[in-house]
Amino acid sequence: MVSTASSAPSSPAVPVALLRAGRPKQWLKNVLVFAAPGAAGVLDQWHELWLTMVTFVAFCCAASATYIWNDLLDVEADRRHPTKRRRPIAAGDLPIPVARLAVVVLPLLAVGLAAVTGRWQTPAVISVYLVLQMLYTLWWKHVAVLDVIAIASGFVLRAAAGAVAVDVPMSRWFVLCVTFGSLFIVVGKRYAELNELGAAAGVRATLEVYSAGYLRILLSVSMGGALISYCVWAFETGTASTSDWPFYELSIVPMLAALFRYLLVLENGEGAAPEEVFAHDRVLQLLGACWLVIYGIAVYSA
Repeated sequence: MVSTASSAPSSPAVPVALLRAGRPKQWLKNVLVFAAPGAAGVLDQWHELWLTMVTFVAFCCAASATYIWNDLLDVEADRRHPTKRRRPIAAGDLPIPVARLAVVVLPLLAVGLAAVTGRWQTPAVISVYLVLQMLYTLWWKHVAVLDVIAIASGFVLRAAAGAVAVDVPMSRWFVLCVTFGSLFIVVGKRYAELNELGAAAGVRATLEVYSAGYLRILLSVSMGGALISYCVWAFETGTASTSDWPFYELSIVPMLAALFRYLLVLENGEGAAPEEVFAHDRVLQLLGACWLVIYGIAVYSA
């Protein structure tokens, strides 16, 4: 008698598929949770570091829930996409009932973890993020301009979550820098997708509306806004610093170079997956390390 293989995924494969559906590579975005505590110079204190790490994990759970839910709703469209068809749900590696259960459990886990910080603002920010992503998945991702604003807002909420978790203020220039920087990354993603998909751009509704010229204008505006706000923030912070060395001002150099480098990456037809760019572009990694060292010295040597 000839045995036939079951079409259902094997038990050990399901947890792996669930982890893949949660897109752990995207968790890199949640590093923004450390931005405000790091800028405030409190990450050298164990309690604040612990609260920030808990908030980071909470955002990873929340983000993964939104990714899985999005894949559940877009499963048919993903199967027509050149790369998204390999996602666990679209490929049939993750059973639909398991994915639905994860969409219920992960947000509850995220809000519960955020509550551990002891500040009601942290689970509130996580909840706003979840609602925002729900609106994006159901509606805004099909509306040009609203789609990029919704995604960029998610980055700003990540930074805000880190700030409220350890109770440090965010300056208006910090908020503007994160906002314009987020728009730069998100618009760059749309620009790269438009160039990459070409005639197949119809798999994402807004790509049929955007033109390359329009996205280039948005890239210029967002990059300029990010650079100007960062420069003002660096100079203001440097003026208030007690250090004799202009480390805050010097951090502008690697920041400017990183923006220029990323713009070059976009012009070379990459950037549809920003996390892949940051993970593999050695020049960006070097510039990021230089910025981190210079800014770290500025904050923790004062």
